[in-house]
Amino acid sequence: MPSNSVESMNTSKQMPHWRVLAASVCGTSHVKNKQLCQDAHHFLVLPDEILIAAVADGAGSAKLSKVGAMVAVETALENLSTQEINRSLLDDDAVVRSLLIEAMVAAKKAVEEEAIACNKKTTDLASTLIVTIATPEMAAVGQIGDGVAVAKDNMDNLIALTVPDNGEYVNETTFLISPGALETAQIRLWRQAIVNIAVLSDGLQMLAINMSVRAPHKPFFLPLFDFVANTEDKAVAKEQLMRFLRSERITQRTDDDLTLVIAALSNH
Repeated sequence: MPSNSVESMNTSKQMPHWRVLAASVCGTSHVKNKQLCQDAHHFLVLPDEILIAAVADGAGSAKLSKVGAMVAVETALENLSTQEINRSLLDDDAVVRSLLIEAMVAAKKAVEEEAIACNKKTTDLASTLIVTIATPEMAAVGQIGDGVAVAKDNMDNLIALTVPDNGEYVNETTFLISPGALETAQIRLWRQAIVNIAVLSDGLQMLAINMSVRAPHKPFFLPLFDFVANTEDKAVAKEQLMRFLRSERITQRTDDDLTLVIAALSNH
């Protein structure tokens, strides 16, 4: 008996687990105008190393978009976390698709109910929404609006799981509460061993994605993925991530709110 228990302890130590860092920071234009950060994010690691994460970017013109973004990400993840998801369940493409759609439907309904409770129009709580499910063997994303989700395999290849939906005009996008948003949502499943995943709001798109070929920019992602993989103190690492997002290198290129969720599978 003792030898078995030692063996199982050693095995459990070697099981890769998710290390996750996430931050939302206020864009320089919002700081100047004394506005709140209108982005929101949320993530959870469920049993069986199933990572679920959501990012929402509130519409700049909507009065309560921060509230809408928060309600959307929290509801989407609450919906997923109550589904008793396991890795074998996620082997079925139809199930994965259904989980993502249900989470987005629940988020939309919650935002609509929040608007009624606040005695506001639904458009006052407009935001985008990206919902991600990731395991060591797969990544799946449901996305309404702009922003992007990126995965990295064990050969250092970066894959843009979604493409930003920028609408017909610059700075135009689809919002969760837009008519037909759920019907036109991007749903992407990628079944391959992954070691990293990142979800980001559109404030970082120009730095993170080569928009002409819609490909992730390795010099942006690879150092961040290394950083999260080697994180020891989460509080210090989050502070460093926020400092990076507020750095001149970033703020010279964008004045928008910025959200980044980065995750790495680690064996230690």
